[in-house]
Amino acid sequence: MFNFTPSSIAVQIGPISVFWYGIAYALGLALAAWVIAREARRRGLAVDELPNGMIVVAIAAVLGGRAYHVIDQWQLYRDDPLKIILPPYTGLGAYGGIIVGTIVGILYIRWKRQPVLAWADAIAPGLFAMQAVARWGNFFNQELYGPPTTLPWGIPIDCAHRIPAYPCDAFPFELTRFQPLFLYESLSGLLGMLALVWLGRRFADRLRRGDLLLVFFIWYASVRFALETLRQDNWTFFGIPTAQIVSAGFIVGSIAVLAYRHRAGATDQPTTDQPTTDQPTTDAAAEPPAPEPPAPEPTPAD
Repeated sequence: MFNFTPSSIAVQIGPISVFWYGIAYALGLALAAWVIAREARRRGLAVDELPNGMIVVAIAAVLGGRAYHVIDQWQLYRDDPLKIILPPYTGLGAYGGIIVGTIVGILYIRWKRQPVLAWADAIAPGLFAMQAVARWGNFFNQELYGPPTTLPWGIPIDCAHRIPAYPCDAFPFELTRFQPLFLYESLSGLLGMLALVWLGRRFADRLRRGDLLLVFFIWYASVRFALETLRQDNWTFFGIPTAQIVSAGFIVGSIAVLAYRHRAGATDQPTTDQPTTDQPTTDAAAEPPAPEPPAPEPTPAD
């Protein structure tokens, strides 16, 4: 039986606390940046645009994820709203981060005059890489767990971190272990990253630009839809977990777009390992080529 309960603080320097949650998020961003850079180079994209773009999108994703989490877990903040903006800033809703991050990412790519769909394919495996690492921050916060279980990989949760559905007087700490939902999402992220990288290489001649991001949406939403059935105290809409409603929307919408893009007679170009018309665009490259000088008039032979 697994008996370890972690501390959320990695390092304490006087009054300053460094939390495992932030470390996991930073390591996830680093791995995502490495994966995205490799995929971008393979597609002939302007990788030098990546660092600034990662910063902008990461900030947007944090803000969106924080807003989603606060709404989702409003019972934790309604009596003390200052906790929303005060340290330790733990708690992010994945869908808030995905939605806001995607919107800001598209706007940033268009602002830089880069091919949006080609970048979407490069970014999609990186999103899974981020998930695979960052979800371990939930482990150190003792959150994102499911119902009691007798499975050998069940984890203990301190009484102070229990949701109201699982009080220690009804579920004794020494005897109760819980489903590690964070672990399931982490493993899903690892497998998803490997799957997208493989798909992008094995079926490059059949995929269309942007397909890998749609596959990410379908994969992530399907896993999230299933895991929501194991959660308690979810944000609900007419009794249905909101995350399941959002997941269903992502699944149905992404499948519909994929089917439309691959319909008979569709003419969009497939992805390839070599740069295609989705080359990085610069101001100079965007200008039309100068006209060639006219051919000289023929002169009479001597």
